[in-house]
Amino acid sequence: MRPVFNRIVIQITVLPTNITYSPFKVLKTIDDALTLNKLTGEMMDNINKIDTVGQFNAYNNNETLHPLVSVVDLSKSYKRLNTRQNIGLYVVFLKEIKCGDLKYGCNYYDYEEGTLIFVGPGQIIGVENNGEYYKPKGTALVFHPDLIKGTALGRHIHDYTFFSYEIHEALHLSESERKIILDCLSKIRFELEHAIDKHSKTLIVTNIELFLNYCVRFYDRQFITREVPHKGILHRFEDLLTQYFQTDKPQSLGLPSVTYCADQLNLSANYFGDLIKKETGKSAQEYIQLKLMDVAKEKIFDKNKSVSEIAYELGFKYPQHFTRLFKQRVGYTPNEYRMLN
Repeated sequence: MRPVFNRIVIQITVLPTNITYSPFKVLKTIDDALTLNKLTGEMMDNINKIDTVGQFNAYNNNETLHPLVSVVDLSKSYKRLNTRQNIGLYVVFLKEIKCGDLKYGCNYYDYEEGTLIFVGPGQIIGVENNGEYYKPKGTALVFHPDLIKGTALGRHIHDYTFFSYEIHEALHLSESERKIILDCLSKIRFELEHAIDKHSKTLIVTNIELFLNYCVRFYDRQFITREVPHKGILHRFEDLLTQYFQTDKPQSLGLPSVTYCADQLNLSANYFGDLIKKETGKSAQEYIQLKLMDVAKEKIFDKNKSVSEIAYELGFKYPQHFTRLFKQRVGYTPNEYRMLN
């Protein structure tokens, strides 16, 4: 019995500095803390999965006022170890403190204070565990996909492409923008604290949609004004396509895709597509096709090559697909264009 007694004493002694959180329930007793410290140790090198708003609230020591939506005060969280999380919810973090190099997928983002970070259901986010405890700070809007089922927001949620952005493409807020965001969160919180009635869901979802629409506006501003590492992206995109068609990559890799180009430029496909659309008025796919047609026109002037040879050189698997796209974009078939010129 003596060894067991000594082990318990040691655990209680370190509790004040090692207290942590749980995805399952709010800490209330010393027994909870002891159990959850053990749980955290087991999760240190694993991914912590959170599927419900209740779990997310308990994870951050917040009360659950609604089963499908919450505005979470992260400062209520206990000191905790860094972990990676697979979250089955829509989450928007308003970060107010830097707590390490945030890992998102395979990328890292050394994020600043005062940024909005968007996470869609099933995405993995978190910080690699380094054995140190930290104190979270900031606010999170979290809502379950079921909340918006059957609503206008539910039908258009995929239009908010920033839920698929990488972490290093976070939204950086000005002071005035930050005030608007906090006001939106305050309205949602007010509805959650209000007694539930027949208007509650409509008002909550409407305010979430307003919040997201402001984020769209602020991202548009960021594309135009912010000095970011990918400044001059359009020029780099053009150079990438030019170099691609000057090599044998089309024959080995096929036609360049939006995902391929975004990856080469260290951007997510959605962020890259939105940025190009904002810069040129055309989608990234349209821009690639226009470049493809320019290269094709040059090749067609070489009468020693057949249309089929040109198609294969450009990365088409089937010449008829090349002919169809050329006719659609140029107004003539490749052979007609050759005869005209």
